[in-house]
Amino acid sequence: MTDATVRPRLLSPRTKVWLGTFARWGTILGLAAMILAFAWLSPRAFPTVLNFTNVLNQASLTMIIAGGLTVAVLVGELDLSIGFAASLHGVLVTGLIVASGLPIPLAVVLILAAGALVGLVNGLIVTKMKVNSVIATLGVGTVLTGLSFAYSSGVPIVSGVPEAFLQISLGRWLFGIPNNIVLMVLVLGGLWLLVERTALGQEIQAVGGNPAAARLAGIDIDRIKIIGFVISGVCAALVGILLASRLGSGTTSAADSYLLTAFASVFLGSATLRDGEFHILGTLVGALIIAFGFNGLNIFGAPTWSQYVFQGSILIIAVGLSSLGRHLAES
Repeated sequence: MTDATVRPRLLSPRTKVWLGTFARWGTILGLAAMILAFAWLSPRAFPTVLNFTNVLNQASLTMIIAGGLTVAVLVGELDLSIGFAASLHGVLVTGLIVASGLPIPLAVVLILAAGALVGLVNGLIVTKMKVNSVIATLGVGTVLTGLSFAYSSGVPIVSGVPEAFLQISLGRWLFGIPNNIVLMVLVLGGLWLLVERTALGQEIQAVGGNPAAARLAGIDIDRIKIIGFVISGVCAALVGILLASRLGSGTTSAADSYLLTAFASVFLGSATLRDGEFHILGTLVGALIIAFGFNGLNIFGAPTWSQYVFQGSILIIAVGLSSLGRHLAES
């Protein structure tokens, strides 16, 4: 007797409906419950426009890098180089402006191109050399860390950073809204349109959903996978630029921690509104859950270790909900 014949007997139709509803809406309900609980426990500090703006501003970089990662995951691959790449790009953009004297717009364009190049390298290693994406991108990320240390000698680039560069991340050029929030909306909006409303987006989803069927349909699997890695690489480069602008320095490990947060956001997002499917809107919800969770812990003075426990637990729950959604969709 196969699993396919046993599975329907294990869960009644009503149970499947309840579990499916929980898998799709549990993250959104959890976000709403968390916000309401924090607002009730701290009515003066938490539920304010200033605090919510700060949360979005702090989470904007996570959302951007997680948005790029979502596209890589959509083509059926994992990109573990994003945090290391963002750190290197932050060091490079600061160095190009301070040490090499390049104009800020030119330095930014070069770093975004460098991000695309890193993504291209990842994609070629995975598609042409047939290296598992976990191994390939982890190896590339390690190389990038070494290059970052080689360029900066492990010393943060701090002095001489122009005010105009700082204003890229710290400024408020549109209706008093922090620039990082505006850029996050533009990036995620663009990625959503790409994935959900274009022919390329349909090919991206087809490759990740069923590579064999996509190949039979005439889709160039390798090309689509490389595009996914390139998009992920460009988003990582943008985050490196924005983080260096926010910190006012280029630091070799400044963005390394974004890797875990991005993955937690993506997997939480796959359990949002859909049955274990990765999508941009879900990634946004996942990032908000993590951001508001951290914000609440900070407001209530929770110790630093609790943030690691929270983030690790969120990742486990996210993968569990995603797996539950896929299981119910297949049963």
